[in-house]
Amino acid sequence: MRTLFHMWLDPFSRKARVVLGEKGLEFTLRLEATWERREAFLALNPACTVPVLVEEDGTALSGSSVICEYLDEAHPDPPLIGEGVLDRAEVRRLVLWFDRKFQAEVTKNLVGEKMIKRLRGGGEPDSAAVRAGHANLHVHLSYIAYLLEHRDWLAGDRPTLADMAAAAHLSSVDYLGDVPWSDHPAAKDWYARMKSRPSFRPILNDLIPGAPPPKHYADPDF
Repeated sequence: MRTLFHMWLDPFSRKARVVLGEKGLEFTLRLEATWERREAFLALNPACTVPVLVEEDGTALSGSSVICEYLDEAHPDPPLIGEGVLDRAEVRRLVLWFDRKFQAEVTKNLVGEKMIKRLRGGGEPDSAAVRAGHANLHVHLSYIAYLLEHRDWLAGDRPTLADMAAAAHLSSVDYLGDVPWSDHPAAKDWYARMKSRPSFRPILNDLIPGAPPPKHYADPDF
């Protein structure tokens, strides 16, 4: 069976997991502490980052964008990147928005400082980074609401990889209880729909020992 190497609260791993679920593909999860730099894992991905997908024939693919686009081409039903040229461009634009901009402005400042640093034994969170993460989060949630003003989903009339990228990042931040959902009802309603998807439910069952999520975390009717 194919194996996905992942890490707790890593949004890129979570995005790949959701895509595998949307495609109805079976896989096993393997937790990888990348900072340990295991030789066997370095042989799969010299960059020593997750996610890494190892297919049943031993083929290893590294990086969430590579993995997700590969899965969409190899298993085209349902299509998650769009069918038309402009549709695909918009999906890729939004994936890049969340995987680069949201990651740098929010995920890294909140999840990175408050949880990943702890797991790696890296000391106390940087309070300035945490404050910036909270401030930036409001901007991104407002942008999600803006996108939804004339669309059913972030990139159009059906769920795409753009929704999965955004929801993966938000799920990681929401594990910490840091998302101000009450201030952003449109984003909350969209995220509730994502939480209800069968492909998304497994990532909401993740539990970090000694650091449980808030009560609303796994509840689609939060």
